[in-house]
Amino acid sequence: METMAELRMKKKVEEALRSKMKAKALKECDDVLSKFTECARGRTLSVVWACREQHKEMNDCLKQFTNDEVFEEQKRQYVMETEGK
Repeated sequence: METMAELRMKKKVEEALRSKMKAKALKECDDVLSKFTECARGRTLSVVWACREQHKEMNDCLKQFTNDEVFEEQKRQYVMETEGK
């Protein structure tokens, strides 16, 4: 059975991996994010319908890099790296 310290450490590792995953997604989708940002600039409520296409493209791009499958792969890589030390 895992101790509380081990569980906390595991939680911190998972949070760090999620943060790394999100950072990579933002980097990979930078051009799509820029298009949405440009469309949304100066708008309030109209952003919902005026930038619908850019919003969908942005979400589709981000989902490629932030889904459960990607996260599980990052965890596997982390385990392999730490066991190899």
